[in-house]
Amino acid sequence: MDSDRWARTADLLRARLVRRIMDAGTLRDPAWRAAFERVPRHVFVPYYYRPYPGGRGWDRLAADDPDPRRRARWLAGAYEDIPLVTRVREGALVSSSSQPSLMAAMLEALEMREGQTVLEIGTGTGYNAALLAHRLGGSAVTTVDLDEEITDAARDHLAAVGFAPGPGGRGRVTVLTGDGALGCHERAPFDRIMATCELASVPEAWLRQCRPGGMVLAPIADGLAALRVTDATHAEGRFLSTPAYFVALRGPGAPPHPAPAPVRGDERARATHVPPAVLDDDAFRFVLALAAGELEISWAFGGRGAAITAPDGSTVRAQRDGTVLVAGPRDLWAVVEDSYRLWRRERFARRERFGVTVSGSRQWAWLDAPDGPHIWPLR
Repeated sequence: MDSDRWARTADLLRARLVRRIMDAGTLRDPAWRAAFERVPRHVFVPYYYRPYPGGRGWDRLAADDPDPRRRARWLAGAYEDIPLVTRVREGALVSSSSQPSLMAAMLEALEMREGQTVLEIGTGTGYNAALLAHRLGGSAVTTVDLDEEITDAARDHLAAVGFAPGPGGRGRVTVLTGDGALGCHERAPFDRIMATCELASVPEAWLRQCRPGGMVLAPIADGLAALRVTDATHAEGRFLSTPAYFVALRGPGAPPHPAPAPVRGDERARATHVPPAVLDDDAFRFVLALAAGELEISWAFGGRGAAITAPDGSTVRAQRDGTVLVAGPRDLWAVVEDSYRLWRRERFARRERFGVTVSGSRQWAWLDAPDGPHIWPLR
């Protein structure tokens, strides 16, 4: 495929992606729509990985693949509305390019206007920073990532689309290597702080670096909390309607994501009236994540049940016949049962009814009201 034809194909694929995002109800703001129409995602993902069936490793698709059919697959995949795994170490996902429709929802939720500044936590490929820079100008955007290899690549990608220092550039995006939990004191205050990584709670430094009246957009419990900042120690807001799955924030300043502990004790069998199929519902899994904290949920037994593991070593295997096998210090299925009863009693509450409050050293999630009967400590 010659370069002109390649560029035309990329333009057509990008236009199709924008139409699909718009059809789904996002990109209502013409300025963000223009950013998605103009910023070429494929430049930011010169290669990415897709898992082989059955979890047997990763298939690398790349722009420099000698097979023209695989290059065509790479380009088409760059403009699918899916997340793309961009870095894998020892078989584990380290970094990715988020799903474009999710990125669009997050950017619109920021309610930004020209002249404002933004700090992005989690640089990834640099694509999101480029979208922000197209809207606000490169000098308004600061992005931080822990991994020097990631930030070096992002600088190259941003330079390739014009957000580089020097004559001819459209304003330099500041790309920093560092602990995202600490933010960027040198360039504060910011009007918006957005994270593209999962959090257990909101780092204290972010509120100190956000202007009063500004917003922190934080992925928590597989949801997105849009918090209005009152001052350096107080913020509050509700979750957006969309689910959000990100790699956890890393670094010494990050809120703790405890490492899984070994299972302690033998399994104990009991009966339940709550079937494992409740875990199919994304809205319920969100409620469960608020109530139980970080969990690993997987399906097993040929589709007949589910297995859950918690960092404290608690486990449960729930089978379709109503039997659960629990082990460790907590009965995890009891948490599932309690959460399910609450969720049903509240008429299958969606994400928008939940929120987060930060008040000094305390942080908690809540249903309907910060001082209501249903709250879950985040810190």
